[in-house]
Amino acid sequence: MSSVSVSSSLLSLSPSSDLPLCEIPGSYGLPFFGAIKDRWDFFYLQGRDQFFRSRMESYNSTIFRANMPPGPWISPDPRVIVLLDANSFSVLFDNSKVEKRDVFTGTYMPSTSYTGGYRVCPYLDPSEPEHGSLKALLFSFLASKHEEFIPLFQSCMKGLFNGLEDQLRDTGRVKFEQLNDVLSLEFVFRLFCDGKSPSDTKLESNGPITIKKWLIGQIGPVASLGLPKLLFPIEDFLMHSVRLPFLLVKGDYRKLYDAFYSSAKSFLDKAEGFGLSREEACHNLVFIAGFNSFGGFTIWFPLMMKWVASAGESLHRELADEIRTTVKSEGGVTLNAINKMALTKSVVYEALRIEPPVPYQYGRAKDDLVVQSHDASYEIKKGEMIFGFQPFATKDPKIFDDPEKFVANRFVGEEGERLLKYVIWSNGRGIDDPTVDDKQCAGKNLVELLSKVFLVEFFLQYDTFSVDASKTTLTFLSLKKATST
Repeated sequence: MSSVSVSSSLLSLSPSSDLPLCEIPGSYGLPFFGAIKDRWDFFYLQGRDQFFRSRMESYNSTIFRANMPPGPWISPDPRVIVLLDANSFSVLFDNSKVEKRDVFTGTYMPSTSYTGGYRVCPYLDPSEPEHGSLKALLFSFLASKHEEFIPLFQSCMKGLFNGLEDQLRDTGRVKFEQLNDVLSLEFVFRLFCDGKSPSDTKLESNGPITIKKWLIGQIGPVASLGLPKLLFPIEDFLMHSVRLPFLLVKGDYRKLYDAFYSSAKSFLDKAEGFGLSREEACHNLVFIAGFNSFGGFTIWFPLMMKWVASAGESLHRELADEIRTTVKSEGGVTLNAINKMALTKSVVYEALRIEPPVPYQYGRAKDDLVVQSHDASYEIKKGEMIFGFQPFATKDPKIFDDPEKFVANRFVGEEGERLLKYVIWSNGRGIDDPTVDDKQCAGKNLVELLSKVFLVEFFLQYDTFSVDASKTTLTFLSLKKATST
């Protein structure tokens, strides 16, 4: 594969006072009805990507005003300033300019009943003391477990491989999501709960569905069930116009909380050393493990494998060759071995770039400020909500050549490394490490490591594979066992 060059405009992206100061285009429409119109465009009439693309083209601007779902009755104020380019997007990572208080899910916040009455860490701004304590606790705990990451994940993946092979042999097709749900929860729970399996708790074998029932009340207002068009009005009313009461999942959440409280002894012990009560720490742990970690992996691993499958057998051969050669020379699947796999690393970043698992970022302007696209400057007033749509920013044509194409080796070599800062999937730049003072994902490095381990283990087992991918499911159609090691 030929290397991908850095776009020539890359060197001219630093803020410039020469850019004209323009009024932000766009309109919020009529009170109440404008937000409902935008919601229907977003979910049903245009679809997510076309919603943004049509307005970007109409206003001839990557920065404009719009309403973001869910809108009336759930959102206190759905009005946002949309950022769609890599240049302006960076303001959302600047804690001196934006506040991140209660904006984790966007223009609304779910009831704290879903989190035991606590505002958990993702909803806290870095200026709040509890944020630093909770994030420091997580960093400390993950650091204490770093030697367990690879062997634990390898162990959990054995069940995935067995399931894929057994179901392909029996039916010729395998829905990946169900097997991935089991893998994801098994790893996350065993990591945080001293090696204990969720099936050995009150959750039994129902852990994934229990978590998903708890999640739907929180993310339902910004999600679509993909129902037939005739049922759109029903979905819009049930999902986007009223809040689903916590009472519907109260028993499920109690099972989750009890399972973690009884199993995560070392985490809760460590929390007390950071001045946190076991109760508060456990509610945060349920959210971190259930929403951030399990919820993230259930979205991310299918996306990654979809894009790897789409690149075809040629890429699969290259990955298998790099992985097997390196593992053999290094004497096993070690961190040192994984760090030497340049193509494998690039594939992970390219998948994160082309379809970030978390597409939205929000922040509220702390003071009047100016943001810059590639072409103009725009003034944002104190208190206005800023919204960034990552899939457009990470496919900015002024940053990436062939931005809509999956280029497996895009990040290989010196020029490729220079582009990593524009892979912003983690609420921060790809080249940055999270700290207690920012909102970058605390597990950023762990997610990237596990993604590489996933590919390593997969291509140690198989030469190639094929899938059928839709918007909501990934179905494995074939697996070819490894013919060489």
